Amino acid sequence: MLIILGYLAAVLMGVVLGTIGGGGSILTVPILVYLMGVSPDVATGYSLLIVGTTAAFGAYRYVKQGLVDIKASLLFALPSIIAVYLTRAYVMPSLPEVLINEPVTVSKNTAIMLLFALLMLTSACMMLRKAKKSIIVKNTTGQLNQSPAKFKSALIIVEGAVVGVVTGVLGAGGGFLIIPALVLFVGMPMKNAVGASLLIIALKSLIGFTGDLQAGIVLEVPLLPLMLVATLVGMVASTHIAKQIAGELLQRLFAYFTLIIAIVIITKEMI
Repeated sequence: MLIILGYLAAVLMGVVLGTIGGGGSILTVPILVYLMGVSPDVATGYSLLIVGTTAAFGAYRYVKQGLVDIKASLLFALPSIIAVYLTRAYVMPSLPEVLINEPVTVSKNTAIMLLFALLMLTSACMMLRKAKKSIIVKNTTGQLNQSPAKFKSALIIVEGAVVGVVTGVLGAGGGFLIIPALVLFVGMPMKNAVGASLLIIALKSLIGFTGDLQAGIVLEVPLLPLMLVATLVGMVASTHIAKQIAGELLQRLFAYFTLIIAIVIITKEMI
């Protein structure tokens, strides 16, 4: 029963990722850990493959429509790719199984899930803030941010590296960080930012996964192929769903859902 629920949740992840360009990928690790029985450290690697493949499929659709700024996307993606690869290939394998012994014992897997819950709480709060929503709506008019080009480029590079580390440690795509950066620092309309976010997530996730392959990750069959199919089905469905539901409404609903999942994870790991 849990496995079936896991595949249905993977479809939901694909729907959200395809509709708002981020957010859905944060569900992948909890799905793999709590519904599929995968250990957290392995689940973060599997998440990179699943999220990267799904995002690549979605990005292809946006590229075909001419909605992706390749230059700005690569400016963000390059430092992110380097950061996620180094994190997966060298940092994660070098972490001890037990991070803290006293006064309480904290294992690497527990730390991953607690950090993941913290990221989910942050993501939910950011999506629910009215201030952020108004900023995004304002920038969808296509008006460019007036900051100097060099300043914007530096911010994009720094945030790209930060998102890369987050992706490497937790296996999350980081779309909720990518989209505001592209809207605010590059001046992209929201629709273009969604397409660029999917391209960036695809590049850094798939290249980051090569770090796992280098570290000797074992690929589980048929789990991975079926998860990929489920998320791709959700990505295809997102095209039709996006026409029926306003993006702002879907984002708010997903924020509340993310908040609930984060609380559940914290409760489960702390008990």
